Amino acid sequence: MSGASAIWLDGTPASALPLPDRGLEFGDGLFETLLLRAGQPLYLGLHLQRLQIGLARLRFPECLARIEQYLQQAAAATAERGWPWAVLRLTVTRGAGPRGYAPPQQVRPRVLLRTMKLQSDPLEMAAPASLALADIRYATQPALAGLKHLNRLEQVLAAAQAAAAGADEALMLDQAGQVVSVASGNIFALRDGVLYTPPLHACGIAGTRRRLIMQQLAPACGLQVREEAVTVDQFAQCEEAFYSNSLVGLRPIGRCRERTWHSHAACQALFQRYREALP
Repeated sequence: MSGASAIWLDGTPASALPLPDRGLEFGDGLFETLLLRAGQPLYLGLHLQRLQIGLARLRFPECLARIEQYLQQAAAATAERGWPWAVLRLTVTRGAGPRGYAPPQQVRPRVLLRTMKLQSDPLEMAAPASLALADIRYATQPALAGLKHLNRLEQVLAAAQAAAAGADEALMLDQAGQVVSVASGNIFALRDGVLYTPPLHACGIAGTRRRLIMQQLAPACGLQVREEAVTVDQFAQCEEAFYSNSLVGLRPIGRCRERTWHSHAACQALFQRYREALP
């Protein structure tokens, strides 16, 4: 293990993933990205609830208790390193299996954990992000919508395009041309005092911070939230925009194509609530 990262496989320190593995071969699995503060996973319950939904939908055998045990072991080891902030990547695959798509009848999921020291301070709101409009669009797949599964090529290609354009993030659309998210998080747009965020019935990831904003932070700030389809033109006309994920919390959007935003008052208020709510 290096000084700035550590890896565990099924609770044991590791440096490689055994082969064959269906996660590598088919993307047959799920993952979570958690923020650790002094070794303590933040909003662990929200992550485990989403993971449990994914495990059930992918028809994995019951393994959440084992996952949580391994996760707590990794978190404790991270606390011993004295890192103020760290990222924990939790990956669950269906494990080994014979050649072909069909999963084996007997499955023992593999649990891969990786912790990395975080250099930035999550308590400081990041500078406004610039967005490029991604050429690639989300495929429509209601059976997988909301899940954080291992098939992420859409985001990979969108992020690559944004980086090539010198942008911080990629604005991603669905097949109908409506806004879904940015590559690494959920998106919100403020219009007439109401926060709009796209529904996730057909594609996209149901983010833990998205849920936190909708259920706790926005009501605490007196903001109404609506899940409603947002077109690119409607997004460009909004008064303010930001995105959310587990590492940045909330990040304001400063530019997307020709549109610029200079006011980030709602995002700042929500971020302050977010800071105050952190365990």
